[in-house]
Amino acid sequence: MKRMLLAALLCGMCALGTSAQEKETKVAIDTNKGVITIKLYNETPHHRDNFVKLVKSHLYDGVLFHRVIKDFMIQAGHIDMKEAPKGMKVKEGEPDYTVPAEILFPKLYHKRGQVGAARWGDDINPERASSSTNFYIVEGKKFTAEGLDKMEQEKHIKFTPEQREVYMTEGGTPHLDNAYTVFGEVIDGMDVVDSIQVVPTGKEDRPLEDVVIRSMKIVEE
Repeated sequence: MKRMLLAALLCGMCALGTSAQEKETKVAIDTNKGVITIKLYNETPHHRDNFVKLVKSHLYDGVLFHRVIKDFMIQAGHIDMKEAPKGMKVKEGEPDYTVPAEILFPKLYHKRGQVGAARWGDDINPERASSSTNFYIVEGKKFTAEGLDKMEQEKHIKFTPEQREVYMTEGGTPHLDNAYTVFGEVIDGMDVVDSIQVVPTGKEDRPLEDVVIRSMKIVEE
């Protein structure tokens, strides 16, 4: 009887541990175009914890989506761009640290709706460390099988059958795979991302009418 109770207790503890481990943090991004809700992957803990820290410190409140490219992505995170006058050149200011790369391709890849970390180029950042604040949400486009074949040859990577199916039916930005850290995905509000990615833009892809992150908050941990 004691052994049966012990076994039941252990099973219960295992179930609790699995549940806690699988629990994912969700963040609501309230913009002047609507709310985008994302979940952060536990598989990329450095990026998850850094993002949570910034959200809780309200660092993103008032930050612009300063770079928007149709059929590609929308990018935010330049903290010095808060309340920047229209037409102002995008500044490069951000906290003076980077986040170690957590590139987990092919498990995590750039399908439509993924959240990734921007970074400096390989020439000055060979370790591919991520920006501490700049992030992007993938819009992308649909690809043909021939287009993916060509990309595999050019980038010396191999897409899985699942990835090929997703890139052909849902779309994404496969040319970023295995080069940038993917650390989350949109779970609600992709229509808001769709509306942002088509706004008119000017120099350096900055929207002519500001797209502002009014606030961010943790909605589940």
